[in-house]
Amino acid sequence: MKKSLRGASIGVLALVIAAAPAAAQELPGSFEGVTIDAKLIGGQQYEALYARIAEWEEATGATVNVVSKKNHFELDKEIKSDIATGTISWCVGSNHSSFAPQYPDIYTDLSALLPQEEIDAFVPANIKASTLDGKLVMLPRAQFDVSALYYQKSLYEDEEKKAAFQEEYGYELAPPDTWEEVADQAKFFADPPDFYGTQFAGKEEAINGRFYEMLVAEGGEYLDAEGRPAFNSEAGVRALNWFVDLYEAKAVPAGTTNYLWDDLGQGFASGTVAINLDWPGWAGFFNDPESSKVAGNVGVKVQPKGSSGKRTGWSGHHGFSVTENCADKEAAASLAWWLTNEDSQKLEASAGPLPTRTGVWDWVIAEAEDDPYRQEVLAAFQKAAEHAFPVPQTAAWIEISNAVYPELQAAILGDKTPQQALDDAAGEATMILEDLGEL
Repeated sequence: MKKSLRGASIGVLALVIAAAPAAAQELPGSFEGVTIDAKLIGGQQYEALYARIAEWEEATGATVNVVSKKNHFELDKEIKSDIATGTISWCVGSNHSSFAPQYPDIYTDLSALLPQEEIDAFVPANIKASTLDGKLVMLPRAQFDVSALYYQKSLYEDEEKKAAFQEEYGYELAPPDTWEEVADQAKFFADPPDFYGTQFAGKEEAINGRFYEMLVAEGGEYLDAEGRPAFNSEAGVRALNWFVDLYEAKAVPAGTTNYLWDDLGQGFASGTVAINLDWPGWAGFFNDPESSKVAGNVGVKVQPKGSSGKRTGWSGHHGFSVTENCADKEAAASLAWWLTNEDSQKLEASAGPLPTRTGVWDWVIAEAEDDPYRQEVLAAFQKAAEHAFPVPQTAAWIEISNAVYPELQAAILGDKTPQQALDDAAGEATMILEDLGEL
């Protein structure tokens, strides 16, 4: 396991096996009496890290005032409101590689505030994705995201279910490797309102991102070579029909069109969902008996592939940025470094999230040697990362998502046909790109 992980080439998450250099002496620094206002992402898989803020305060003499803590969709809206009203008075903000291109001008270049050896300690691909127009606008935290498939193992070990599935669908019941198999199994396992075959996040960028990766797996493209919306294609209709079909079959919860990531995590942990495409940050939570009813019964495997033979693989990573308006950028950069340093990444990675520091990958692999579940998680996400791809390279991605997702919902709920919904969404996306001067 250790050898195979170290020898793998995983694209966006390429591992460079080398010891991370020691922190420079000036970090974390001394900032007696300084107060750093921060806007942070909140949610089950992100919270444990923030306990380390008190350690940074003690080490530096500074104080952190968390002025906002929300999911990233709500945080994004708040940041845009701050930009519109000219009220960016806070210093440190949670950021994400999918959201960052919208507002690169509000964040300072961290490479001018931190020792180069500290920046070099991160996986180069993550630093590259965190750099916009030559500016390092965020430091990656141990939250590299690409989704793999979690499932309840006992369902696939039940002889009666295996026989019934074979009779109904004509092939052996096994953890799915295609999205068509996921659909079959989700319908088979579903017993609403008590149990569901699968689920999906059905609003905001979440459903647009899931649609996007399903579109790619179906052989389609979101934007064409000229940057024009191209998702209202045959491949797009097939991709959207996957969601529509499962909703109509009641194989997913009725409220799934209002779900976001925490809803999915809590849903699978409740034991009422058979199969769940989700992020690595949930791995520890799902297998913890104090938080999960499926602990000890969780299988993890590489995400399924679509009809084109491509696997889904929408990916990105979280991080922390420092605003240009911050009155004490050095203190703010120190906090961003502290929340992404080796100790912080070990803390986050111990619960399942994938690290973005090279040296922490060595540690994670070593820690998993005597933990079969963790080995399974690492193997699954290693393979998942081989198929990872970022969002379309446009600063309008989130704005387009905000216009597209209601159309996707309309199709899922049966208010529009998939083709009509995608045509309408493509029209709105085109206008957004034209208004921004990208078309």
